[in-house]
Amino acid sequence: MSSLVVTAQPKKRGPLSGTWTTGLCDCHKDLGDCCCALCCLPVFTCQVSRAGGMCPLLPLLDIIGCVPPASLAMRATIRERYGIQGSVWSDCFFGCCCYHLSWMQISRELKRRAASHADSSSSVRYTSLVSLEGAHLV
Repeated sequence: MSSLVVTAQPKKRGPLSGTWTTGLCDCHKDLGDCCCALCCLPVFTCQVSRAGGMCPLLPLLDIIGCVPPASLAMRATIRERYGIQGSVWSDCFFGCCCYHLSWMQISRELKRRAASHADSSSSVRYTSLVSLEGAHLV
């Protein structure tokens, strides 16, 4: 019996890997989420958190400090899950300075990745958001 030695780990690759599918200021690409986030941000962030597979109450922790832990955790999780380039420093910056825009970008990312996954048979693991396609998250 021979043994196989793995010398390189497989990397997450997909049609959308490496970058965010929309820019931070591309709110106009999903006006429903934009309006919802501007009118009732706490509800919006809890819905996005739930859609991302996290505890829906996690964003409520953001009110306790100057660095929003939930926003930081969500951005880092989404980046890791989909192989998006970035760093903890950029996550921290966007979470602190562009809080609303950051959560809207995360929402768009989850929707587009779910739609991309539904259209392809890629081996990359995506969180299924089929029930949320084409609709805002609230």
